[in-house]
Amino acid sequence: QVRLMESGGGLVHPGGSLTLSCETYGFAFSEMPMRWYRQAPGKQREMVAHISGPGRRTEYSDDVKGRFTISRDNDKDVLYLRMNNLKPEDTAVYFCNKGGCTGSICTSPFTSWGQGTQVTVAS
Repeated sequence: QVRLMESGGGLVHPGGSLTLSCETYGFAFSEMPMRWYRQAPGKQREMVAHISGPGRRTEYSDDVKGRFTISRDNDKDVLYLRMNNLKPEDTAVYFCNKGGCTGSICTSPFTSWGQGTQVTVAS
């Protein structure tokens, strides 16, 4: 059974940093393009970072570009998100899932999402 387990969130002051982790189970992680999403209260879930299966290609939303870095360890089946210079508007629950395309290979998110990890940025 597919499992996605996010961790690493917490309370941080503006300008601070956090590193999120996503442990994955039950699928061919190294073959899948992966994404980080976030959902703030009252808003829809949005994609903030994308990485190809091998990890050579990355993409970011305009809101986080230059501040966040997505990476992966295909030997451990773990996805990471390094967040620097955090802002109050980054406050949200952060989720991981597969999705997007690597070349001609495309895949959609798993129907079952993890619990996510809460990131709160406040003074």
